[in-house]
Amino acid sequence: MRFKIDENLPQEIADDLIKLGYEADTVSAEGLSGAEDSAVVAAAKAAGRILLTLDKGIASLHRYPINQHEGIVLFRPDSWGKRAVATFVRSRFSTLLAMDLEGTANRRRGCKNSSPLTRDVICSAQAC
Repeated sequence: MRFKIDENLPQEIADDLIKLGYEADTVSAEGLSGAEDSAVVAAAKAAGRILLTLDKGIASLHRYPINQHEGIVLFRPDSWGKRAVATFVRSRFSTLLAMDLEGTANRRRGCKNSSPLTRDVICSAQAC
């Protein structure tokens, strides 16, 4: 799987995914910090990457239907701050990486509000 890490997630998330053998780059490294959501989604799609984010706007199926991206994973931790967010995301790696997020509709195994019609995943403190 190939991932793009949004600017609102710590760089260490990309580093961790690379160490686990996945391809990961960041919105910041691509020079898209502060860019409109549509530009971030388009860049992820052009690179064939699943976008990991904390941004609820990017994860909106109304704004970005499944044919407009390779997949979006929205993380909604209870606590904020770099360390808390990194810990939250890392604690969901096994669930995230076990999912079939590429190429077909995601089954959202292990997450609340599952839908066979979307590749989006919502990982909140209450789900995943």
